[in-house]
Amino acid sequence: MNFLLRLFREHPGSVDETYLQHMKMSFSFSLPMFFASLALIVHALLPFLFVRTGSHVVTTLHERMVAGRNRQRAGT
Repeated sequence: MNFLLRLFREHPGSVDETYLQHMKMSFSFSLPMFFASLALIVHALLPFLFVRTGSHVVTTLHERMVAGRNRQRAGT
């Protein structure tokens, strides 16, 4: 049982989140990524549509995930 609990807590703890906080954050990333993937499929077929959608979503999510976490750890 301790092994299973460790599996559920190890990664969220490594990013200073509880299991439930990590689940919420992961779900909040999944929807934009899902819609971006659909836009990119359309873009692959019709390259004049959704020209900046993929890069915009990636940049936005990176800001939330990495840059925001780095700022939080720095205390700013």
